[in-house]
Amino acid sequence: MKIYRMSTQKPIAKDLQKFIDRFEPAKFKIMRSGIEIRGVSNIHQAIQTAKDIIEKLKLNLNISHSADMVSYGGFEVNLR
Repeated sequence: MKIYRMSTQKPIAKDLQKFIDRFEPAKFKIMRSGIEIRGVSNIHQAIQTAKDIIEKLKLNLNISHSADMVSYGGFEVNLR
């Protein structure tokens, strides 16, 4: 399943698309440099699963999160 940005109608980066297909987030927001995953109940497990997928598939992505994001169960997956 291809996901397109609403403003430019260009496909998102291949590594990011592979991650979305494998992780299958229920709620996420496409941003300029990646995606923000939201509404995760077990944030630590979700981040570890995301890291495992990135490592296993050798994707050029990284994960970032902050205390503010944890308050709504969110973290970012960005292009390196």
